[in-house]
Amino acid sequence: MSITIPRLNIVALAVALSFGSIANAVSDDSILTLALAGGANAELSLADLDALPQSQFSTSTIWTKGTVLFQGVLLGDLLAAYDLNPASVEAIALNDYAITLPVAEVVADGALLATRMDGVEMTIREKGPVWIVFPFDSDPAMRSEVVYSRSIWQLATIRPQPAE
Repeated sequence: MSITIPRLNIVALAVALSFGSIANAVSDDSILTLALAGGANAELSLADLDALPQSQFSTSTIWTKGTVLFQGVLLGDLLAAYDLNPASVEAIALNDYAITLPVAEVVADGALLATRMDGVEMTIREKGPVWIVFPFDSDPAMRSEVVYSRSIWQLATIRPQPAE
């Protein structure tokens, strides 16, 4: 006796298995994990992020066309809401791209955890659901490789790092 599995089901299964962590994050409404003290995590939904003080700015980017209105919560406000005061944070994307951000610098530069572009919630395909962006047009110094490298899209996890 042989069992035939339709090709489409095999493809769907492979996609589901390879993107299991993304599917889990979406299914439980969590779009961002914030690591807390003692190994605990805060699993934040869009509603959780929206409940924090909201900020916005318009800027052009090297990844978008024209000027875009970005809306979301400032990184400094998120950290303050959880009483976190780290020297740096590790920001990790859905594709495991990771970068360490010096908190004092990026907060001063206006690091925004954007959840909307031009009023529309960002999807994974559109660099969301969370994208760290900066007001690049506010100062020519903001348009540098260092700042661009800190503008991580498809942000999945923020891990505060203690001072060394």
